[in-house]
Amino acid sequence: MKIIKDLDQNFNDAFQKLSKLEKTIAPDLMLQLYAYHKQANFGNNFSFNSGLDVRSGFKFNAWMQLKGMSSDEAKEKYIELANEILKENKDS
Repeated sequence: MKIIKDLDQNFNDAFQKLSKLEKTIAPDLMLQLYAYHKQANFGNNFSFNSGLDVRSGFKFNAWMQLKGMSSDEAKEKYIELANEILKENKDS
């Protein structure tokens, strides 16, 4: 059970840290982060009711591409990508 708590804590920590950098993260990376976050929290329970704008379509498509990925795997992928982004930001 401790491993799951650690994963959840690391996931939440990564989300909080990235939230402060949101405006400096490239749009393609933001899209990946969005998809991992949605898959981690909602799994394959896709819902698309954000209207018909292009941005929402891209976000929904990115999320649907993760169909079948477990919540834990999505959290791990999110954390990995977040750590890469945070490292790049620190080195800049």
